[in-house]
Amino acid sequence: MDELDARLLVTMRAHPRIGLTELARLLGVARGTVQARVDKLMSRGVIEDFGPAVSPAHAGHPILAFVWLQIAQGRLAEAVEGLRTVPQILEVHGTSGQHDLLCRVVAKSTEHLQEIIAHILTSPAVQRTDTTVALSTQIPYRIEPLLQAR
Repeated sequence: MDELDARLLVTMRAHPRIGLTELARLLGVARGTVQARVDKLMSRGVIEDFGPAVSPAHAGHPILAFVWLQIAQGRLAEAVEGLRTVPQILEVHGTSGQHDLLCRVVAKSTEHLQEIIAHILTSPAVQRTDTTVALSTQIPYRIEPLLQAR
């Protein structure tokens, strides 16, 4: 990825509804160059989607929690399949250390969060959970500083 790719991505993030022609104008390059760069970035998996960013809090799930899971030996795939069925689990990451998985979970209330965790624990593949509720977001997800740190 070069400097033009980084500028292209930063501009697209700043103006998510921008058209290719306007993007080319802002970057000072030909429209065909922008189209080729976007296509290349998509094919390489750098650009993952063009969908709108959705706020779970504003969509009725204001509680954000991080739930660490310890998984029974040899039952990781079973645990992950069970977690896929829970719509409030937004992400699951395999981790090193004393926990095996880290889940980003949203809920309507703390009571709802408790129900979600209880449901997770019904799986024989899950041995233990450890939950941290986020009180605030100090730095939301961002990619621009990384792109600009070239």
